[in-house]
Amino acid sequence: MLFRRLYHERLAQAAYLIACQSSGDAIIVDPLNDPDFYLAVARQEGVHVTMVTETHLHADFVSGAAALASAAGAELLLSGAGPGTAGYRRSAFPRARWLADGDMIELGRLRLDVLHVPGHTPEHIAFVLTDRATTDVPIGLLSGDFLFVGDVGRPDLLERAVGVTGSMNEAARQLYASLQRLAPLPDHLQIWPGHGAGSACGKSLGAVPQSTLGYERMTNWALQLQSEAEFETGVLEGQPEPPAYFARMKRINAAGAPSSAKRDDLTGPELLGALERGALAVDVRPAAAFAQGHRVGAISVPLGKSFLTWAGSVIPPE
Repeated sequence: MLFRRLYHERLAQAAYLIACQSSGDAIIVDPLNDPDFYLAVARQEGVHVTMVTETHLHADFVSGAAALASAAGAELLLSGAGPGTAGYRRSAFPRARWLADGDMIELGRLRLDVLHVPGHTPEHIAFVLTDRATTDVPIGLLSGDFLFVGDVGRPDLLERAVGVTGSMNEAARQLYASLQRLAPLPDHLQIWPGHGAGSACGKSLGAVPQSTLGYERMTNWALQLQSEAEFETGVLEGQPEPPAYFARMKRINAAGAPSSAKRDDLTGPELLGALERGALAVDVRPAAAFAQGHRVGAISVPLGKSFLTWAGSVIPPE
């Protein structure tokens, strides 16, 4: 088995490339909207992307699952769960294979078993991975935003970011029930989450890139609570304000995000000409430098680890 974690520092986001080395088939889980990057990694590893999937409808970045599947000629697999308008707009993904709880994905000698684990989002799924070339005992869980190192996915976004009134308490109870589904899984199971420290999809994510289920059972606060009511209170308490662009991202991803357009860098004169014609300037220098002098109308978003969260919140959507 080939396993690669592909991490984006400024989004604190992890995508995964998993391949069967005997067949050369690979699956990409939770890709960003940059197909060329993932195809280049697959070529470097000598494998072919034959499947693309994601754990849920993302709110913090534009999904690249559909674009990558199209570019690679791969099968697109998406969660078919999520009641009413809470899930994907199926008409936007006519070639997708819709996954349900208990489904099995075969990739050469690898097997991924689908778990529907609602709570962070209604349609959220996770994948239990087994390398059958070695053993029939599972090796790990691609947990998305369901279970993090030291935390769990926040269940309040549907209400606080999207505006579905009264949904967060029910989502918290669903998340508690989803966590109970981990009970029969072994302690050695590796946990590969969708985010690390700095993501707004949880309130206290750890900076360690992965964990084991046994270690999380000993240390993760969410797995220490014994009652649903205690968990409901604890998981909703202290959640930070959702970034302003989250609702828009959910709508874009549910309807099928367009592939990102590649743009050439502008030379000095070309850049000045674009600005003179009314292009928006985002000044990425430190705030102190911006305060000393800047172009009229420019927006200050210093280039740091929070750049994308702030840019998505303060730059006009158009």
